[in-house]
Amino acid sequence: MDEGARPASAKTEGRSAAFSCPGEVEPEACPSGNMALVIPIFILHEGCPHRCLFCNQHSISGQPAPVASGAEIETTIRAWLAQTRQARRARVEVAFYGGSFTCLPLARQDELLAAVRPFRQQGMVHHIRLSTRPDAIDDQRLDLLARHQVSIVELGAQSCDDEVLRRSGRGHDAAAIVAAARLIRERDMRLGLQLMLGLPGENSRILRHTAGEVIRLRPDFVRIYPALVLRGSGLARLHCQGDYQPLSLGRAVAWAAYLKKRFDCEGIRVVRMGLQASAALTRDLVAGPHHPAFGELVLARMMLAQTRRLLAGVPAGKRCALVIAAQDQSIFRGPKSANLNRLRQLGLLDRFILRTDPAQPRQTLRLVPENTVAGDGGGDMGKQTSSRPVGWPDCIDQHHDFDRATVADNSANSQPCLASTT
Repeated sequence: MDEGARPASAKTEGRSAAFSCPGEVEPEACPSGNMALVIPIFILHEGCPHRCLFCNQHSISGQPAPVASGAEIETTIRAWLAQTRQARRARVEVAFYGGSFTCLPLARQDELLAAVRPFRQQGMVHHIRLSTRPDAIDDQRLDLLARHQVSIVELGAQSCDDEVLRRSGRGHDAAAIVAAARLIRERDMRLGLQLMLGLPGENSRILRHTAGEVIRLRPDFVRIYPALVLRGSGLARLHCQGDYQPLSLGRAVAWAAYLKKRFDCEGIRVVRMGLQASAALTRDLVAGPHHPAFGELVLARMMLAQTRRLLAGVPAGKRCALVIAAQDQSIFRGPKSANLNRLRQLGLLDRFILRTDPAQPRQTLRLVPENTVAGDGGGDMGKQTSSRPVGWPDCIDQHHDFDRATVADNSANSQPCLASTT
């Protein structure tokens, strides 16, 4: 949620901040390329000048907060490389998680990066990634990062609205995000932005504004997290006072789907949606739209919307084929077959045969007209001709129904306000 906040799996609970056993942190879509090996280095709360309203870094990361030394970092990297298959070592990234890296004293930054630099120079590590605050980027700091061959910098933008940033206690305005992004781009480093949905004061109009500003900045990738109320955070205090209500799960999914659709249309990769589950997060969650498969819920919603648009053009009593990638069968059906149930309710379920094609791009649909469908068999759908090949997203349609998302009951994600006290 905050800068560099990528939670470890529950298996890493109680490990050193610098060390996690190889294979114990679940893989993510890596900004430097799919299926890259990501070696995590945890520097929890280091460098943070203050705590933002939503922050409880220990819960977010699932890690305690001892200080990582250069020697521990070297040991961690060697352990990961030694116990990882050769194929996974073709693209290796060391990522610093949990703190605002460039807020650290320059000597501390130098110590941490110097431990990684030999691996980078020897070609054993191909990328170094870190996260920081937008107001902690300047030429002096970037000189140091460039000297150590840092290639990816993520900014905890959270929102591009000044009032939302002020009410969230961020300590900077939207202009700081723009300035930091420009400086990072000038150094030919890859730029990532982290966004948080449902912060105090945010609404659908502000979300649209943030989406537009992010597109204007042209980041290489984006992460999207819903704001959660965590024990010990400022949001927990406001929530207990009745001054803050987090998004429902349904609305958070709808807002994330809107952002992903906009970014997909612009060629901006969304590499993660939602926080990874951990024992600490489960323990300290007071309220909010957390789901262990949040990203899949978003993709399922988008797939359903696209399916409805395609099937709306199929006359009742006719049948077509819908072609998807085999790996997308889960998001096509939706959680507990919710998408299929919805299509049944709409009278659309009997208008298609579902087929898979190994050549079909992920997260896209192709409609094959009824005169090319012969029974319910499979077949090489890659050779079929579609009267209207449609991929997801439909970039012509810039509107989205996220304003009409059902505001679901949050009781399943809420605990009594007593739980928010430390």
